[in-house]
Amino acid sequence: MTKFLLAVHVLAAIVAVGPVSVAASMFPPAARRALTSPDDTRAAETVQLLYRICRVYAVVGVVVPVFGFATASNMGVLGSAWLIVSIALTALAALVLIALVLPGQSALVEGGGTREATVRLAMFTGLFNLLWAAVTILMIVRPGSTTGA
Repeated sequence: MTKFLLAVHVLAAIVAVGPVSVAASMFPPAARRALTSPDDTRAAETVQLLYRICRVYAVVGVVVPVFGFATASNMGVLGSAWLIVSIALTALAALVLIALVLPGQSALVEGGGTREATVRLAMFTGLFNLLWAAVTILMIVRPGSTTGA
């Protein structure tokens, strides 16, 4: 059962978090293009598509911690320091996405943004991606693990 839960957890992370990371990273430059060319409908459509991808996959991403907790419980590692740090970083990444990235994208999609807003959004997106990179590293290295990784 542990292998199944772990497989679903990892697949969910790849399928859900991956697209959010990529689309969110692509969003600020696309928004800058749309801001500098207001008559370019394709640029505006690209920004809307990237925003939709981020919103939809953010919701799908809820599966990742659900299966993560199930896997950790099954493995008996819920009290491990590396897991607690990973949970905290995951919660912080979710907070950055929900409170900073998605609202910033929304403001730009609705036409209330500036070039400075795209720069700020790029910073928040970078922070989101760095948090997920740290979680990924902790999941692979697992300090104190007896697997030799």
